[in-house]
Amino acid sequence: MIELRHLRKEYDNVTPLKDVSTTINDGDVIAVIGPSGTGKSTLLRCINMLEEPTSGEIIVDGQVINAKGCDINEIRKKMGMVFQSFNLFGHLTVIENIMNPQITLLGKGRQEAYDKAMELLSAVGLSSKVFSYPDELSGGQQQRIAIARTLAMDPEIILFDEPTSALDPSMIGEVQSVIKVLAKSGRTMMIVTHEMDFAKKISNRVIFMDEGGIYEDGTPKEIFENPKREKTRKFIQRLSSLSYRIQSIDFDLEAMNEELQGYGEKLLIESERLSKLSLAIEEICINTIADYSENPDILVKVEYSEKKDILSLFIKYKGPSFHVFDENTIDSSLFADLLKEPTTTYSETNNPEDPDSYVNDIKMTFKWGEQE
Repeated sequence: MIELRHLRKEYDNVTPLKDVSTTINDGDVIAVIGPSGTGKSTLLRCINMLEEPTSGEIIVDGQVINAKGCDINEIRKKMGMVFQSFNLFGHLTVIENIMNPQITLLGKGRQEAYDKAMELLSAVGLSSKVFSYPDELSGGQQQRIAIARTLAMDPEIILFDEPTSALDPSMIGEVQSVIKVLAKSGRTMMIVTHEMDFAKKISNRVIFMDEGGIYEDGTPKEIFENPKREKTRKFIQRLSSLSYRIQSIDFDLEAMNEELQGYGEKLLIESERLSKLSLAIEEICINTIADYSENPDILVKVEYSEKKDILSLFIKYKGPSFHVFDENTIDSSLFADLLKEPTTTYSETNNPEDPDSYVNDIKMTFKWGEQE
């Protein structure tokens, strides 16, 4: 068990942790979420004593580990940490990266360390990479090796600091799969992550950090579906939707597409659906409504429902009505094909009586599989 009592960490120009108190029970799998700069990684680094707290106490199995005289190296044998940047030794092979800590820190013999390393490489699906060097591996493979190296120390507690943030989208899933297996092993785990879908599925507790501490703490269902506090609600809502206001045909589509890509990566939305959604926004909002309006004013909202696996596009605009479904209005054959797909639904409501209000509504949904 880990107990944090009034933990505070100050730097010269910022205090990321002002007053953190909580209890982490044996077997807890805790996802730590929140906006950037709210002390999530600092919290993990303090727990592992890579950063010394300014004040407060960190108690592990009844021992205050930030007290004078504590043998922190003994504590770290119980506690492993996986970083964003892998931290593998480039001059060592994969097997050597996993064997050496066992030999130097745990005092194991070479054969015992080798056997353990091979067992773990098989567990993470990389037994064929035994004699490869880190720079010969993909980012996802390197992170799996880093996890295997941590597991080789038989830690009771594992701290993950954004374990997938440095990976290409195609590699995120393979690392998450390994962590999901670990989460069922009974080990105590804390995972700082921006991958909300991952956090929801893997954890039994979610800690939302803001204002220099733990702003809200609850089950995944409580935090993601029914948060009690305002900043948590806004954070979760912002993660599940994106909003844009388009007032010109010169709207920055490239910047929007980059944001959509990041949004899709966090929520594990297929890139094909995002491409179709981007096409719909460009054809409806830019090439039609904005192009035919003297003073375009268009509100766009993108929303994803994980439960229903539906990606929705909502558009409201002022001024004259456009029947976007009419092929005489939209010249794009690509968009016409999109509307005919069985996984795409479309509706629009037009009310030109009050051109100063957002009275024209368009909704599109993109769903894989059969429509319900």
